[in-house]
Amino acid sequence: MAAFPQTPYFIGLNEPVGREVAFTGLEVEGTVPAEVRGSFYRAVPDPAFPPKFADDHTLSADGMVSRLSINPDGSADFAMKFVQTARHQAETELGRARFGKYRNPYTDDADVQGVDRTVANTTPVWHAGKLLMAKEDGLPYRVDPRTLETIGSYDFGGALKSETMTAHVRVDPATGEMFFYGYEADGLASAKVAYCVVGADGALKSEQWFDAPYCAMMHDFAISENYALFPIYPTTSDLDRLIAGGEHWHHQPELDSWLGVMPRYGDVSEIKWFKGPKGVFCYHMMNAWEDADGLLHFDQCLSNTNAFAFIREPSGIQMQPWEIQGGLTRWTVDPKGPAGDVSESLIGPPGDFPVIPAAKQGRPYSTGFMLTMNPDRQGPPVFGGPVMAMFDMLVRLDGLDGAQPQITQALPMQPGWCYSEPLHVPSTEHEGWLMTFVDHQTGENTFEHFAWVLEAGAIANGPVASIRIPTRLRPQVHGWWVSQAQLDAAE
Repeated sequence: MAAFPQTPYFIGLNEPVGREVAFTGLEVEGTVPAEVRGSFYRAVPDPAFPPKFADDHTLSADGMVSRLSINPDGSADFAMKFVQTARHQAETELGRARFGKYRNPYTDDADVQGVDRTVANTTPVWHAGKLLMAKEDGLPYRVDPRTLETIGSYDFGGALKSETMTAHVRVDPATGEMFFYGYEADGLASAKVAYCVVGADGALKSEQWFDAPYCAMMHDFAISENYALFPIYPTTSDLDRLIAGGEHWHHQPELDSWLGVMPRYGDVSEIKWFKGPKGVFCYHMMNAWEDADGLLHFDQCLSNTNAFAFIREPSGIQMQPWEIQGGLTRWTVDPKGPAGDVSESLIGPPGDFPVIPAAKQGRPYSTGFMLTMNPDRQGPPVFGGPVMAMFDMLVRLDGLDGAQPQITQALPMQPGWCYSEPLHVPSTEHEGWLMTFVDHQTGENTFEHFAWVLEAGAIANGPVASIRIPTRLRPQVHGWWVSQAQLDAAE
């Protein structure tokens, strides 16, 4: 492999892997529960070639999709392949990077102008029997869920008009519908947002466009039983800056944040914009739900700035990672009243990658899980990921349907160990299971990797099964669990 820049985005756990693998009969310690049968799909940014610019970062890397299969007999297999995007194919053709800065086509080689430049590296999305690899800067790519072969760019049979689709969709547990949006829907630095509803059969039912207060990075959103919620945080884009060869995103701490709320089957003209605090940012939401009084609660992993240094620093914001403040934060609004300010309360620790049972999506819920930092860690965290420090404690929160949730269980890691985003697997007998990939640094630049299965009601007991992955891995962004029954039905 050609030499990569020795910057934080390409060393340590972030060192590119750049190869496709397939393994069968993985080593399993313990017993994988009988209910855990299916596939854990992961989206991993992994650059095939050194970047065109040395200051490139994680978000620009090629999409790699992996599949950990838990077979009917309890054995496990693992495979990993590049998503064959138009961009990846164009660079493979010449054996070098041809695309420039993140979401800035004005920095690309002249001969790839107009080529679809998404890398499909953020979330594997499963809906209506299809597996899509999504990234918010373009359309997703459809991937064969068994072979991981790329089928092609996906636009719902030509029905989708937006140029983009979020990597964070929401699937309603009662209707089976998928809700999503695309921001910068008609081009770079645009404030246009497309709000879409897909039927349980996979057909696009509606696509409505509206104007956000400004062009913002809208990484995630939420639905409740009756509403769709669109958070706007002041990480912004500017077309003149892009044309001049600058960065797609700058963070503007002087700007207000906003929460757009509309009836989820309504018209976009019904959106109400509730004002939030200045300068804050959130990448991921835990849930949105309505209480008995009709108030709408929006639970999010909120920080006082953008957590990514490669966004803060070009904006002139010089902060150390430990100076970033925040926590699981609840914004409450009255969706039937006039638009005003959000009411804010802190309900959980700082951290990210929240997860709840899929059956509670958009509904009142009592239990959630998230990753955070172990306050009693003896030594530095594992170096890696887009913020250069990996999470090393998994926590369970209870009482989320009330005003004062509590951490009721935690599973801290020993030094040198860290987590990737957990997923929830339902159970018919108890609260279900959590699956997560974990990394263990064994030397200066040596690592081992495992997939853990934990009982959701007893995470403090540690894994009931640990599956060794016999290859070097990069940190994942997001994952998706697909049961064996779903896979069989799709086939």
